[in-house]
Amino acid sequence: MAGVGSALRRLYLSVYNWVVFFGWAQVLYYAVLTLRESGHKAVYAAVEKPLQFAQTAAVMELMKSGSILIEMITAVKFEYYKQNCLVVLDSSWTRRVGEVSVSATLPQIGSRLFLTWGVLWSFPETQSHLLVTTLVISWSITEIIRYSFFGMKEAFGFAPSWLLWLSEVGLIYIALPYMKASEKYCLRMPNKWNFSYDYFYTSILALLIYVPVNLFSIEKLR
Repeated sequence: MAGVGSALRRLYLSVYNWVVFFGWAQVLYYAVLTLRESGHKAVYAAVEKPLQFAQTAAVMELMKSGSILIEMITAVKFEYYKQNCLVVLDSSWTRRVGEVSVSATLPQIGSRLFLTWGVLWSFPETQSHLLVTTLVISWSITEIIRYSFFGMKEAFGFAPSWLLWLSEVGLIYIALPYMKASEKYCLRMPNKWNFSYDYFYTSILALLIYVPVNLFSIEKLR
């Protein structure tokens, strides 16, 4: 029974990684093609649907982390692949590694979903900016390498993290004026809940903690 469960888990992870890989390959292809033919202002419109699919599919990473955690707790020794590392640990360390996996995955997924849906989709004024093109291409290169590695378990690589951070942080920054002017996702007083919320200030907070949180995630995976 355990063998069947393990085989199903491997099948699920293989299908998931290759589906998302092809999604990111499609994003990169349309981004580069549109950039050459129409310029950077048209890139987002060309990649919007596959980009939203690929980024939202990353939520399944949490399920993957959970399945790995269960496997670690029931094993005395195991081999755990994460990013470009192969780690062999004893059972006394399994709970700690499980915490690292989830805590490293959650901030990355949250920040990507925030940018995809909370900034790009919510504020169309940002979509034609040059930073969007650099962001999409950086994301695509990073994820194509990562998901092909997980799919094949044979090769790995990385894109410069500073370039990715610069693009992501810059995208939030250029969206701030539109957030403040539109007051989208804001809740003003008075209201029946006696509660106010400002998306503009939430985004400033996200901007301030973005780099430290991602640095923490990378350190956890080393």
